[in-house]
This record gives sequence, structure tokens and C-alpha cells, in this order.
Amino acid sequence: MTPYLRPSTLHAALQALRANGLGGNSPRLLAGGTDLYPATQSACLAGDMIDLMALPELAGITQTPAGLRIGACTTWAAIAQAKLPPALHALQQAATQVGGAQIQTVGTIGGNLCNASPAADGVPPLLAVDASVELTCANGTRHLTLPDFILGPRKTARAPDEILTAILIPNSALGGQSHFLKLGARAYLVISIAMVAARLTAENGKITSAALAVGACSATARRLAQVEAALIGQPLGAPMVDANAVAAALSPMDDLRATAAYRSHAATELLHRAITRTCQALA
Repeated sequence: MTPYLRPSTLHAALQALRANGLGGNSPRLLAGGTDLYPATQSACLAGDMIDLMALPELAGITQTPAGLRIGACTTWAAIAQAKLPPALHALQQAATQVGGAQIQTVGTIGGNLCNASPAADGVPPLLAVDASVELTCANGTRHLTLPDFILGPRKTARAPDEILTAILIPNSALGGQSHFLKLGARAYLVISIAMVAARLTAENGKITSAALAVGACSATARRLAQVEAALIGQPLGAPMVDANAVAAALSPMDDLRATAAYRSHAATELLHRAITRTCQALA
């Protein structure tokens, strides 16, 4: 195989991936490279590469009968500038905080998911809209929920002969308003200590449904089902978040950036702020 391939069709990319992976050493997939290049600690990328950025099937945001389809190679800048429903406001806010402007112009939503960092900015907003992923190989396509796809730090369920082709958001999750917040040592170019996404719907001044997700606190970003359930029926003017329930749902980790106790406190405060701002948008 040529060390670097840039196919122009998905079929060609899948055939190259399949043909060159038969020996047990699959080529690496390149989709922006904003995570891949820094991880090499070298001036050059090692091994064979298949660059996915010329595939039209993997770019853009389209409406389908079932919901929205976001191509895996859609850049953060394109997501930030797209006309999307308020339920995806959190995703667009996250898009403007992925590194700096140069990173947002090149980095892709699919690359963010496949890198599977616990602090991946795209994951909490996508969890809050029940997103699933589309994985394609030469033999067909399968779909996985986001929690079933991201298995742990730097670990996904993508098979060696598969390409992540799209992120799918069902119509049922496109209602309401949403908000994204994150905490780090500085505004940009930093690994977050905690990040949250909240999506709420309301009727007659009360919360009718809630989707809350927290990232950078556990091995994978998580939805907080118990905290969500406690919000239903609460008034938009005074939503309350139980800190003990947040800590129990997260089992936050200690590392060089923060202690578990600080992460728990930070996540609770960020959730309260995100919920309050979402309620204000709904009022």
C-alpha cells in the first residue's frame, strides 16, 4: 500500500481499508488529524494512512425522515455555523470551544468521537440528544448508541475494517433548549476538568423532560438519569440539583488536573448553571 491514500469515494476507502488490513495491521484513518498528530510526538505520522477528508459522503448535515445526520468528517467550524434547532445549541457551543479557530476549521466531529478522550467536547452534547453512530464496512452498515460505541479512554467499538461515517440524532431528541459549559485552567487549548450539557423541555412553566450529561469526570462521559428524573416537574424559575446524586452517578476520578471531590463539586455547579440558563431560554 502507498503509505498515504486520499480516496475520493467511500467505496474506495472501504476497499483500501479491507485490502490492506488483511495482514492484521490496518491502516490508520485520518479525519482532520488534530488529535492524531499531537499524539505522535514526532514530525511524521508512522504507518499507512487513509485520509477520509475528501469523501463527500462523510461531510455535511442533512435532515432525514428519522432525524439529523451529521457526516463524520463535518468540521467543528461547519457545525458552529450551521442552522440547527435549539436542542443542538449545546453542540454548537462545544464546537466553538474545541481548541482555537484553526483546530475548529480542520478538526472533525467523527475524529473527536473516535479519539475517545474522557474530555472530548462533543460527547456530552451528543449524549444529551440520544445520538448514535453509523459504522460502515465493505459488507454493510451498523448503528450503535454513543455509550455502546465509546467503551473507555481511547477505546471504541469500531472494528478494524469499519469507518465511522455519521452521527445520527433522532427527531424525538430535537425538542427543547440546550446549553454547554466546561471548566479548565484556561479558555482554550486545555483538557477540561469538567464539562456538562443540559437539554430540557418545558410546559406551563415546569420542566417536562431533562437530558444531562457530564464529561471529563469519569472514564467516559455519562448521562445522569437520577438527576434528570428529579428535575421533571420542577419550576423553570428555581431548578435544584442534588450534589450527592451527581457524585453518585459520576464516581469522579482523581488525576493531575483535579481531585475527585473538586470534580464532583465542579460538575454540580456547572450543571446548575447550564440548567438555569436552559430554563431561562425556555421561559
